[in-house]
Amino acid sequence: MAKRRKLKIKGLISILLFLTICTFILTFTIKYYQKNNLKEKNNYEENKEIINDPIEDDKPKVYKLKMLATGDGLIHNTIFRTYATGNNTWDFSGALTEVKDIISNYDLAYYNQETVFGGTNLGISGYPRFNTPSEYGDAMLNAGFNVVSLASNHTLDKGEEGIINSYKYWQTTNALYHGIADSKINHDNSIMIKEKNNITYTLLSYTEMTNGLPVPKGKDYLVNVYDPEKVKEDIESVRDKVDLLIVAMHWGVEYQDKPNAKQQEIASYLASLGVDIIIGNHPHVLQPVTFIDDTLVFYSLGNFISNQYGTDDFNKLISVLATFDITKTVDNDKTDITIDNLGGEMIFTSYTGDPIKTATHSDHKVIPFSKMTDDTYLKDYKRLYTKYVGVLESMGTDLNITPLPN
Repeated sequence: MAKRRKLKIKGLISILLFLTICTFILTFTIKYYQKNNLKEKNNYEENKEIINDPIEDDKPKVYKLKMLATGDGLIHNTIFRTYATGNNTWDFSGALTEVKDIISNYDLAYYNQETVFGGTNLGISGYPRFNTPSEYGDAMLNAGFNVVSLASNHTLDKGEEGIINSYKYWQTTNALYHGIADSKINHDNSIMIKEKNNITYTLLSYTEMTNGLPVPKGKDYLVNVYDPEKVKEDIESVRDKVDLLIVAMHWGVEYQDKPNAKQQEIASYLASLGVDIIIGNHPHVLQPVTFIDDTLVFYSLGNFISNQYGTDDFNKLISVLATFDITKTVDNDKTDITIDNLGGEMIFTSYTGDPIKTATHSDHKVIPFSKMTDDTYLKDYKRLYTKYVGVLESMGTDLNITPLPN
């Protein structure tokens, strides 16, 4: 009996010893992992402080857009006859082959659609009441243009139906457009906001004149006729919603290479309302580029393409693909937009036919001056290049225009 008790006591001692060892091992293990977890936590907090270093958070964020802008698409009958393909169809791509590679390099590319796409049912026509084939719009979009002003002195050339048909065309595209509408509802919702490279932007388009053609009574929505109060209302409705605000103005006096007092008055007014870029159309010839405070102003970019041959040193056939950079800088809660690196490419609408008898002209094509190596397209092109760069810079703004080839 005594022997059994001794064995039992020895067994209990062994169990207690085993449990003590286990407890020791468990305690050591827990302390080891606690120590390592604390070390990892400390490392994490240190790394977190590095990641959330306020110096890094305060570093300004910079976003950029490259933009191109040019003048009027003015399709006279001699031009659409050249590009007719039969059965009331046209293909204008041949007019753009020499500039497409330039245009396609830009994030935003603007032009002024001077005339309506009224539809073949209204009869395709040129001066004085234009109705342009919508295939011209196709060619311009395919070349890379994606920002289009639509309010002009020719908007009412084919009446209400012409505007409605033209508006329906633009609704099928991905372009940013403004200036006309087919209803009050669509007019009231016509300001589009787009975004690229983290920069939001919009376009507003207005015309000072409609060639004496009255806007149908009660249908002011058809075309945006310039009115200072209405323009102010439009700008204030969108200014805080976009980084970049562009206004296209159809203004001025035809064939004058200097802005008149009214243009300068409107430009100053728009600049005071916070517009970033003003692009002028209607004179059909080049006018100066300038800044009003931080607002970039193109008083007139002339004709991108036309058959307005004249005796005034080709001034209605020479234009520019104006180019510039838009930079958005975000520093904490402050956002700044800057516009710089102004330059461009001088262009000429070439044609074949009698230089005096304009009705004989054909094969119109937009040619960059940088591709002219002889007088095939334009005699005396070197002097004309220098002359019209001078017009653009005549208000003191230097432009980095692509030079002529050696």
